[in-house]
Amino acid sequence: MLGGFRFGYPDLALLGAVAFVAVVCGVVFAFWRPRLGVERVADPDRVARGEPARMTLTVRNTSRLRAANLVASDRCGADSVPVPLLRLRPGKDTTVEYPVPTSRRGIVPVGPLRVTRGDPLGLIRLGRTYGGVAKVWVHPRIHLLRAVPAGMARSLDGRIDKVPHGTITFDSLREYVVGDELRRVHWRSSAKVGELMVREQLDTSEPTIVVLLDDRAVAHPRGRDGIAESFESACEAAASIVAAAVREDLPVSLHLVTSVPAGPYLDVLTEATLRAGDLDTTLRRMRAGRLGDTLVFLTGPGGRGDLGSVSALRGPYPVVMAGLFGDRDAAPVSAGDGLIVIEAANGEEFAAAWDGVRGW
Repeated sequence: MLGGFRFGYPDLALLGAVAFVAVVCGVVFAFWRPRLGVERVADPDRVARGEPARMTLTVRNTSRLRAANLVASDRCGADSVPVPLLRLRPGKDTTVEYPVPTSRRGIVPVGPLRVTRGDPLGLIRLGRTYGGVAKVWVHPRIHLLRAVPAGMARSLDGRIDKVPHGTITFDSLREYVVGDELRRVHWRSSAKVGELMVREQLDTSEPTIVVLLDDRAVAHPRGRDGIAESFESACEAAASIVAAAVREDLPVSLHLVTSVPAGPYLDVLTEATLRAGDLDTTLRRMRAGRLGDTLVFLTGPGGRGDLGSVSALRGPYPVVMAGLFGDRDAAPVSAGDGLIVIEAANGEEFAAAWDGVRGW
């Protein structure tokens, strides 16, 4: 354009002026930011692996101008879902529904919405994001476990016996507080101490299940696609045990080798990933804590050599079981020292073997 004006070429000057105006208009048009409201609703937001889940996306034009020539896409996990927004009138909205992939355990991030705006001549395209990120929690698949461990009664002389449900035994003494029943006052101890002492009683027949999930990277070799199938199976087994305990109204706790979990157990299993950890330190902590009477250790092929260390917990934990996944062709494990070992290829096979255990 400048060259045309300088050297006296009107056609060239006109062409350059038109191109300049087109570029300026395209920049202004593309940089105009339409006001869009984005709302997402997951139905449901927590599902078991393989179960269907859908995301409903609603986009509303909150500006006064028509939002034309918009190309939008919503991120759903690793995929991109197209969202039609052409000529969305002011105050109007459009709704799109699409399935959320649930074939793998984990948290599926959905969003943000990416809107690409261009000028009518196609000279400039500019992308912006709208809305936040929603999460869909894909829990491990749960398999039905019909059998549960029997309770263990601990008498004062240290003996441990299986007893029917409903047994109440002495646990400890504490100071009397207003509201305690007088029939629970231990008069002999009260006379020695000089204050009223009350017996604390415990239902010792109620089993307490402790699930220890081995989330060490060395215990679960990854496959060709980068997924450790043995760890996925171990997570399914842990979820199945927790669900069975909740169904039977039994106390249960979930522990990881590499960290101390916090939050709902199924969410913990959804977030669990392989990392570096020290099994010996975790076993020492669990030995000192004596967290229950039934310990279930779930590991992969790399944890086969650690079963001896786990069986050493037979002192504080009367029943110790190990679930070994992903290495059925290796040498059989000796269930010495009362250790119950279940070797399974997947969570479904583990559930069938669990119900067949007679060593509770």
